[in-house]
Amino acid sequence: MSRNLLLTGGPAHDFDATSEALVRLLAEQGITTTVVDRPATALDLLHDAEAGPPFSLFTVHALHWGMDEPRYAHLRAEQGFTLTSAEAAAIARFVNDGGGLLALHTAVICFDAVPAWRDLCGAAWDWSTSKHPPVGAATVTVTDAGRGHPITAGIEDFVIDDEVYGFLDERDDLIPLLTSAHGGRAHPVLWARAVGRGRVVTDLLGHGAESFAHPAHQTILTRAAAWARRDPAAASPPTGAHAR
Repeated sequence: MSRNLLLTGGPAHDFDATSEALVRLLAEQGITTTVVDRPATALDLLHDAEAGPPFSLFTVHALHWGMDEPRYAHLRAEQGFTLTSAEAAAIARFVNDGGGLLALHTAVICFDAVPAWRDLCGAAWDWSTSKHPPVGAATVTVTDAGRGHPITAGIEDFVIDDEVYGFLDERDDLIPLLTSAHGGRAHPVLWARAVGRGRVVTDLLGHGAESFAHPAHQTILTRAAAWARRDPAAASPPTGAHAR
């Protein structure tokens, strides 16, 4: 059985419900998940040989950052976290050595856009420009690249109740598989790429449990986990009413 390390927790989201839904979904694919809500604990486990067989997947569905803005001052002592350069290098080493990284929703806000983390995710939240519409129905469109990628091949455009981030600080080489339009332009929602011997999938969907219950998103998540881990299931043919 493959092992996944899930870093979760943080403000403004029901991470208990979303983590439970994700753990259950991955378990159906034969993936067992260790859930932690403290970044330091996750980073200790990631390279801990005594923790058991190595993790093949590191999933970040969390909201941990320095909280320097005054409006977060009341949360800073309990929930603020600053990623060191050594810790960022440890995550990058995990991926470059062949591990899979699944960065979900708030992952792009984590770690104060530390360059190594932004480079792994492919984009990061910019507090001066990034924004999102209120949580609600969002139309998600499959791109030309998405129609040919194992994660999204056969998926129809769909509408999902979610919180769609936009105007992120994006890498120039980001190739979206899914997009969603707001604020006058289409924004990348999902992308995937190889990094060293590993693979990274960034999925900006996943605000609430309803997102993880959507059939199309469930298919995308299971394929993303398989693709990131180089599991043959990533190449399985699309099935279900939401696939072409």
